[in-house]
Amino acid sequence: MTNKTSFHGSDIEKIASHYKVPMDSLVNFAANVNPLGFPASVSEAIASNLDVLSTYPDREYTRLREVIGAYCKVDSNHIMVGNGSSELIALLIHQISSKKTLILGPTYSEYQRELASLNSSIEVYNLKSEEGFRLNQECFLEQLAHQYDLLVLCNPNNPTSSFLPNNEVEVILERCKRHHTFVMIDETYIEFVADCQEASAVSLIQRYDNFMILRGVSKFFAAPGLRLGYGITSNVKLLENMKNLQIPWSLNSIGAYAGELLFTDQTYIHATKTLIEKERRHLLSELHKLSELNVFPANANFILLQITKDNTTAHDVFLACLKEGCLIRDCSSFDSLDGQFVRFCIMNPEDNRRLLRVFSELFN
Repeated sequence: MTNKTSFHGSDIEKIASHYKVPMDSLVNFAANVNPLGFPASVSEAIASNLDVLSTYPDREYTRLREVIGAYCKVDSNHIMVGNGSSELIALLIHQISSKKTLILGPTYSEYQRELASLNSSIEVYNLKSEEGFRLNQECFLEQLAHQYDLLVLCNPNNPTSSFLPNNEVEVILERCKRHHTFVMIDETYIEFVADCQEASAVSLIQRYDNFMILRGVSKFFAAPGLRLGYGITSNVKLLENMKNLQIPWSLNSIGAYAGELLFTDQTYIHATKTLIEKERRHLLSELHKLSELNVFPANANFILLQITKDNTTAHDVFLACLKEGCLIRDCSSFDSLDGQFVRFCIMNPEDNRRLLRVFSELFN
C-alpha cells in the first residue's frame, strides 16, 4: 500500500488512483497553483507562434532576461534563467558545494535532496508552531555563528506561509556576510505577498553579493509545465560559474517566448493579486470562527492549520475533504509537522466555500 504521507501536492493522479476517486471530481487545493489558470492571452500567442520551435533559443536569453529585469526592477545582467527553479536550485547548491548547510524549516524537501547528493552536513532550524512560525531572530543569529557554508531560506515559506520582512532578511544577510555564509532565498511565492516589490529581497541585490534569489512561474502564473525559473544575484562570478555548469538551451523556445509575455500581462497579474488577497482575508476570517483549529498567519496563497480536536489527525481531515472532492495536503511528510497539520491553497471563491463547508462540519 502507498504510504499515506508520500504524496506531493501535484500527485493528483496517484491520489485519485490510490483512493479510487474520479480525478475530474477533485479540486486540487494541494498544489498551490494560481486558480485563474495559465493566462489566456499567452496561450493564444503561443498557439499562433509555434514556429519558434524551428529555431534555437538565444543562448543568453537576452530578451527574456530584459523582460524579467523590468518585472523585478533589477539589472538583467544579474539574472539567469533555467529549466524551472529546480534546475537553478541544483546548479546553485552544486556550485556552492557546501560542506555544512543550515535550512530554515519546516520547508520544501528538494533542498535536502540536492544537498544529500553532495554529502553536505545538513542542519534544520525549525520554526515553532507555538510561536506562530515566526522567526526568533536573536536565537537564529546565534545559530548562524556555527559557521555554515550555505543558508537556505524559503520566503514566504512553504508550508507555513510565514514571511520574513526585508529588514530581518537584511540583518541575516549582514550576519552571514560576516561568517562567509552564502544565502539561497527561494521566493517562489513572493508575488502572492501584498506589496511584493517592497517585500522581495531584490531590493537588497545591489548591497549584498552573498545571496541569490530563485523564482519560477509554476505557482503565480499557473505554469508548472512550462519549466521556467530564474535566479537573481549581483555575484557575477557565481553567475558565470553556474552558467558554465548549465546544459546549453536548458529552457526551450516555447518557454522563453512565453516568459517574455507572462511578465508583461498586467491584467492577469492584477487579477491574481486581487483574487488572492480578497479570498485570503475571507478564508482566514471564517477559519478563525471554528473551534479546535489553530489558524496561522498566511502571507502566500496557502494557509496552514493545526488540528487540536481530540482523536482527529491530519490524515482524518485529508480523507474527509477528499470525500467531498477537495484535495488538501496532509503535512505529515514535513519535518516537525507530523500528524496535526494540513495545508490548502486559495482557489476560486466557489471552491473555497466548498472547502469551508467541510471544515465547518468537522470543527464546529
